Amino acid sequence: MATVEENKRMWQEYGWTRAGDEWSNAWGSAVAEWRSTILPRLHQWVPTHTVLEIAPGFGRWTEYLKDLAQHLILVDLTEKCITACRERFATASNISYSVNDGRSLRAAGDRSVDFIFSFDSLVHVEADVIEAYLHEFARTLNSDGVAFIHHSNIGAYRRRLTFGRQLDTVAARHWRLSRLTTKLEENFERVGLSWRNRHWRAESMTARRFEMLCHKAGLQCRSQEIIPWGTSLLSDCISVVTRPGSRWGRSNVVLTNHDFAREIRYVAALEPLYHR
Repeated sequence: MATVEENKRMWQEYGWTRAGDEWSNAWGSAVAEWRSTILPRLHQWVPTHTVLEIAPGFGRWTEYLKDLAQHLILVDLTEKCITACRERFATASNISYSVNDGRSLRAAGDRSVDFIFSFDSLVHVEADVIEAYLHEFARTLNSDGVAFIHHSNIGAYRRRLTFGRQLDTVAARHWRLSRLTTKLEENFERVGLSWRNRHWRAESMTARRFEMLCHKAGLQCRSQEIIPWGTSLLSDCISVVTRPGSRWGRSNVVLTNHDFAREIRYVAALEPLYHR
């Protein structure tokens, strides 16, 4: 389980040698990922007046969000990340900065936010943190406000992950069994039966649990795209949230997108042709 304290320590101590752009390598670049994967999924909600970004890191997506908001609020758990963003965007007059406790959004007033965004960050936080943030969304989103949140779905595989850890414990006692386990895992990965949490996803989170937590917070999940992320497992989910009765409100539509990895490879092939 990744606690708030573990997340704070992880990102405070992380090297940030490429300001987070290293996590866009599969797309070829951060700009390719933004333009091809992220922006097409959220374009109907931006530009807008007030945007709040949770866990911006060193500003990989802030670079683009700042031009899509009259007021952009950055909220991060680590002082290091907020300091880096202040320096990187020193000439931007429309950004405000806040270090939070990993659960609250005190930097935003009641019903003051049009769009809440977090991508490639909240995948590492457990259900208790997601629940706390959703209650904050219910407080801060305006009547037609929308939240676009990338979170973990690896909890859908908890039994498999538990089995994998048990197998690893047994294999660690004998080198021949360890080699057999490695070979077995390669074969299982090939047919979509991996048992590894390769990217530190929160194991208490699933798409279904996110939807339930939205309802508990008085919000409505309007869409969920369940996707693989560097593995055969459908480890991640992009959920879009609004208020019941908002103009964006509707019954939840869920898509299991097995082709997400193919989409990334396609973008990576095009990237050197059309981007600097």
